[in-house]
Amino acid sequence: QVQLVESGGDLVQAGGSLRLSCVASGIIFSRYTMGWYRQAPGKQRELVAGISRAGNTIYGDSVKDRFTISRDNAKNTVYLQMNSLKPDDTAIYYCSAAAAGTWDPKYRDYWGQGTQVTVSS
Repeated sequence: QVQLVESGGDLVQAGGSLRLSCVASGIIFSRYTMGWYRQAPGKQRELVAGISRAGNTIYGDSVKDRFTISRDNAKNTVYLQMNSLKPDDTAIYYCSAAAAGTWDPKYRDYWGQGTQVTVSS
């Protein structure tokens, strides 16, 4: 059974940092692109950051230069380092895996349950 389990979400003040982790099981992890997505109340789910099988990365415009995605294939884990957090970063953050090359959330293969990130002003 495929499972993606996120952790690391918390309440943090603006300007602070968090590191999210997502541990995958039931897949050959190195064969999948991994992504972090977020969804805030009243908004569509959006791509925060993605990382390819080769380690190439992509970031949403709103988080570029503040967030960093990385993966450790030996641990079946993808990370999201979040710095200089803003209240607008408040959302549920989801981990996602896909074998095919798309970042569109409609076409991702697997999703975690999400972890809440709340940034206070």
